[in-house]
Amino acid sequence: MKFKAVLFDLDGTLLDTIDDLADSMNSVLEKHGFPKHGIDKYKNFVGDGMDVLVRRALPMSCIDESLIAECVAAMKEEYSSRWADKTRPYDGIPELLDALSASGVRLSILSNKPHEPTVVVVSKMLADWKFEMVVGVRDGVPRKPDPAAAISIAESLGIAPDEFLYLGDTNTDMKTAVAAGMFPAGVLWGFRTADELILAGARILVKHPADLLDFIWFPPGNSPFERSRSQSAGFLVRHVLRMP
Repeated sequence: MKFKAVLFDLDGTLLDTIDDLADSMNSVLEKHGFPKHGIDKYKNFVGDGMDVLVRRALPMSCIDESLIAECVAAMKEEYSSRWADKTRPYDGIPELLDALSASGVRLSILSNKPHEPTVVVVSKMLADWKFEMVVGVRDGVPRKPDPAAAISIAESLGIAPDEFLYLGDTNTDMKTAVAAGMFPAGVLWGFRTADELILAGARILVKHPADLLDFIWFPPGNSPFERSRSQSAGFLVRHVLRMP
């Protein structure tokens, strides 16, 4: 087995949270008389923390820091009351987690959500699986793409960073993995595009959770997954084939 551990992003990777995030922020915008946004816009707004999401969603003319702070607080309140309305694991995630757990791969989560909501969401939505560490944004620890939290997780588990596969859906995740010395794997079911993930350092792109398993379990170039899908228009494997 090539990897001893997998470090997951949460939103857009394990859980489809975009509708609840969008509904929450749109409620804040509506209450302030600002235009609302569609789901596609929110897929680009999320990924770098809730305060960044709020800044991106507000009109460009909103530079009043007190208003921004008010909207951040309102967003946190809205999201705390509706985060479970539509959020669910992506198709194939339960099976992926089952298989990884059965094989002895150690699992952890690193999110740019605030830490406490991250722990609550995981405890409610992903309670059937053991994640050795569940980490969100905490005071005094820089958020992703700074690698400090990812490296700290590796140290706590006693596993070298290069024995981790990092699975995420945004450029923030790929940059985090690269900076931490982990293997960056980008998912195509999440919030961002293949081009963005590749430019940020993704070495493989995964179309469906099940596709990750052969890659983890077989040596580079010998996986049935790589051989059978190398010509597939829906799955990009060129970065796998360039692995040293």
